[in-house]
Amino acid sequence: GIGEAARLCQEQLEADEKRIRTLRDRLWLGIQALGDVYINGHIDQRVANHLNVSFGGLDGEILLASLAKVAVSSGSACTSASVEPSYVLKAIGRSDVLAHAGLRMSVGRFTTADDIDNAIQEITRVVTLLRSH
Repeated sequence: GIGEAARLCQEQLEADEKRIRTLRDRLWLGIQALGDVYINGHIDQRVANHLNVSFGGLDGEILLASLAKVAVSSGSACTSASVEPSYVLKAIGRSDVLAHAGLRMSVGRFTTADDIDNAIQEITRVVTLLRSH
C-alpha cells in the first residue's frame, strides 16, 4: 500500500534528480563557453534544478529583456519586485554590476535536452549580440 507507493516515489525522485542535474550541468557548460560568465554559488553543493549565473560586461535589465524566448529571472527570488542587486549575490562577493547581471534558470521534470540546447543557443545569440555593441 502506502509503503510501496512511498518507495516508488523515492525511486522516481532519485532518477529525476540525476536527470535534472545532468541537464543543469549541460546548460552551465554551454553558457560558460561564452566567457566572462560566473556561477553564483557552490559548483557542487547546490540543488539540482537551479542555475544562477552572472554575465560580465552586460547590463542585467537589458539582458533579461533580450532573453524573452527563454524563461529566466533576475535578482533575488524573495525580492523579485526590487530593482536592487541581489543581496545574496552581493554577500558572496559579486560586484553590483555582476549582481545586476545575474540570471536564475530552472530545470524541471519535463525539461528536455532539446530545451536546454535551445536555451544555450538563444543565450549565446543574445549575449554575443549585446557584447558586440
